Amino acid sequence: MKITDVSVRRFGHTTHRHADSAGHAHPGPAHKVELALLTIATDDGSEGHCFSPVEIVRPHVIDKFVKKVLLGQDPFDRERLWQDLAHWQRGSAAQLTDRTLAIIDCALWDLAGRKLGIPVHKLIGSYRDKVPAYGSIMCGDELEGGLATPEDYGRFAETLVKRGYKGIKLHTWMPPVSWAPDVKMDIKACAAVREAVGPDIHLMLDAFHWYSRTEALELGRGLEKLGFAWIEEAMDEQSTASYTWLAENLDIPVLGPESAGGKHYNRAEWITSKACDILRTGVHDVGGISPALKTMHLAESFGMNCEVHGNGAPNLIITAVSKNVRWYERGLLHPFLEYDDGFEYLNTLADPMDENGFVHLSDKPGLGEDINFDFINDNLVD
Repeated sequence: MKITDVSVRRFGHTTHRHADSAGHAHPGPAHKVELALLTIATDDGSEGHCFSPVEIVRPHVIDKFVKKVLLGQDPFDRERLWQDLAHWQRGSAAQLTDRTLAIIDCALWDLAGRKLGIPVHKLIGSYRDKVPAYGSIMCGDELEGGLATPEDYGRFAETLVKRGYKGIKLHTWMPPVSWAPDVKMDIKACAAVREAVGPDIHLMLDAFHWYSRTEALELGRGLEKLGFAWIEEAMDEQSTASYTWLAENLDIPVLGPESAGGKHYNRAEWITSKACDILRTGVHDVGGISPALKTMHLAESFGMNCEVHGNGAPNLIITAVSKNVRWYERGLLHPFLEYDDGFEYLNTLADPMDENGFVHLSDKPGLGEDINFDFINDNLVD
């Protein structure tokens, strides 16, 4: 069994999600956007798939780097193929990113699961078949009735609790919101949510990513009074020393790193530097399911929880195969959007949640996504 091709289908689909100038998602009118589906094919007809932003799997990257490593190889040699791709990164002039490695690694896992006829979470070795989800709220905005005020956050939090969520994470106001960031406004929003949902709902905050040490400390101490479960990414994560200082000065758990590069290697540095109390990983942040598993096991070895950044089938799998993760991050959510409506390119939602706040793992082979190939092929973009 050998890999014979790595191909990418670019297609258009309709969404109500818009990105602001800083890349944050907000609701808006329906419009067309592009997405890609990467497919790894073998000589026996087996295939593995993974969705990706178009830029991450552009033709130059696939042809110059990915195909040279994968073609003619055994798709079950995932670790060796991942290591070979990672080795190429240094000489790629930063073109071969961890995000690209993640897409390839996920497609290889999907291929293996489809070939064997079992879900990837069973192939790895499941710890559970359902995971409690927290509702991850979009960044604040200036939309009337949206997320423009602390009261808006409080009302929306009540809606999420009624939906079944037992945990909620806020993303507060960030540029380009005209007056953001503002520590005191962040605390007011967190206080409004705590008052709205009561003491038994777990609350977390993903704050503005460029606060200073003193601002992050003020924010963390405000969250301590409100009984929040963790604070994440209040400062630039390139400064590990700043997080070591913050963790030393706060009682609330500090979670990280999220956006910092360095795969699982850098996560090890955060542990040994005592820069976090809860480790952070994510399939697309560290280069795939394979290194995400290493991160989870690394944290477990130090007696730490490791929370997973982001939604989607690969991240859901990671939460199901690890004992030391508590939550699945479901979102991003907003009063003007209905997350459960799903996506045109999937026949069913990848992370359906029941009325008790649990997301159930798929029993479909591979990553578990029910891909609408007819829609994708009917909406291809040259």
